Amino acid sequence: MAKRSSIKIRSKWLDGKLQLRTLIAHPMDNGRHKDADGEIIPAHFIKNITIQHNESLIFTGLLSGSISKDPFFTIMLKQANSGDKIIISWEDNQQLSDSKEYILP
Repeated sequence: MAKRSSIKIRSKWLDGKLQLRTLIAHPMDNGRHKDADGEIIPAHFIKNITIQHNESLIFTGLLSGSISKDPFFTIMLKQANSGDKIIISWEDNQQLSDSKEYILP
């Protein structure tokens, strides 16, 4: 069975522009909190995120542990068409990563 992606992507057309929303399931631990036993929870956060539109990089973000759990991003695309391909990718500080491809409706 294929691994389930941590990335959810939704889109909506608004006044000829495309609103692209993405939610990433990730703990985003900053390394300063303790668990129920009083042990420090090790830092585990997304370091970078990229968004590509038809193979062109349109967004890159450098993140840290100060971003909340399950980060949510919204961007607006002025020049997008039905059938275009969006690829969202991330990598975290523990060398884990995920990527998802989305075809615009």
